[in-house]
Amino acid sequence: MNEASLAPRARPVAAVIRQLRGRFSDRCATGQALRDQHGKDVSFHPLHAPDAVVFAESTEEVSAIARLCHAASVPMIPFGTGTSCEGGVAALHGGICIDLSRMNAVLEIHEADFDCRVQAGVTRKQLNAALHGSGLHFPIDPGADASIGGMVSTRASGTNAVRYGTMRESVMSLEVVLPDGEVVRTGGRARKSAAGYDLTHLFTGAEGTLGIVTEVGLRLHPLPEQIAAARCGFPDLRAAIDAVTAIMQTGVPVGRIEFLDAQQVEACNRYAKLGLPVMPTLFLEFHGAPESVVQQVRVAEELAAEHGGVGFAWADTPEARSRLWQARHDVWWAALALRPGCQGMPTDACVPISRLSEAVLAARADVEELGLTAPMCGHVGDGNFHLCVVVDPADADEMARAETLNARLMRRAIAMGGTCTGEHGIGYGKIDFLELERGASMRVMAAIKQALDPRGVMNPGKVLRQRSV
Repeated sequence: MNEASLAPRARPVAAVIRQLRGRFSDRCATGQALRDQHGKDVSFHPLHAPDAVVFAESTEEVSAIARLCHAASVPMIPFGTGTSCEGGVAALHGGICIDLSRMNAVLEIHEADFDCRVQAGVTRKQLNAALHGSGLHFPIDPGADASIGGMVSTRASGTNAVRYGTMRESVMSLEVVLPDGEVVRTGGRARKSAAGYDLTHLFTGAEGTLGIVTEVGLRLHPLPEQIAAARCGFPDLRAAIDAVTAIMQTGVPVGRIEFLDAQQVEACNRYAKLGLPVMPTLFLEFHGAPESVVQQVRVAEELAAEHGGVGFAWADTPEARSRLWQARHDVWWAALALRPGCQGMPTDACVPISRLSEAVLAARADVEELGLTAPMCGHVGDGNFHLCVVVDPADADEMARAETLNARLMRRAIAMGGTCTGEHGIGYGKIDFLELERGASMRVMAAIKQALDPRGVMNPGKVLRQRSV
């Protein structure tokens, strides 16, 4: 690489890459295919490849990379598995992608205290495999086999959030590399603390804009004594959502309560060769002692019937539960299969549960008015629902209609006292809506960013509008 021939802006990057190659050898990669793989998430957001990808294997290595990048004002983008949905891994200003996937050790499991400590590259499935036989599990399930560090950074949740909460409730402590390479540790193993600012939860949900999470302390939960799953169809959207509201307001302690609209059910039937009735459908799961689970199922069945529910079926063996849940687990790929060659724009609204029916019906009316393909699903037990808008990014008119749909959905959720994102995060795709939702508090976020990252090198352009680096 002839650095003298490069534009002035590119010279610091080239110098940093040269130093990284000297230290990390073949773990510093500049091949186009690998860079492209690290510059795009699973959604429609366009590719923005980094200038290089470095595979770190320890906190010390992440710190060394950060020091080099910080000194040269070169952007850094943390990368876990790339399963985010709002462009969070895109290298909008180029720079160095720090891949943490090799930092995948489960460091400690404290069975008596229901907690553990892991490196950021451990995935949720790897963690649960390590917990096998302990009687404990990590219940946060965003669908994809995401890395724990990525789940911390986006404050992920998923299907079990209605019972176990989100990553916000699960994260007890963090090890974080700050933009200048300094390593800080936050939180601890105590179940509560009133000691100083809550830095653990400052970094949880920061999407890699304040530092790079390298280790995580997590709260674990006992495996339920009994699990039962159920499925029930409904004559229309309103009936299904009203049944959700009734179940939640009655206080049935459901483990999961998920919703698929008729179009999503049809997509799953085609994709997985299922034979489900094509109608709005709820999927439920119940956890607890055997007699308690049976009672929960009976109450849910009665409430579903009161709202027109039909075909209520439940099962308590692992194999039968998996069959009942298969459609819900297939929703993303099933939706994309409706239009081969297109991409997904996953929306992510969350509203107070009392407004859920209104929000869902309005969203479906918008889809029909705008002539889009957009199956709907949701973790409706906590008011969170998604439209997977299947789009052709090369069709400008269709993209404009999809953006209109998303904007209506976001603005309506915020007006209802909800949020523009229940779990996907902001990335660079939702900055406009974050500003609408948070208003003057954006200045506080900007002040925190400036204090911790004055050079603007940590995942620039995400969450907050960013000056050029």
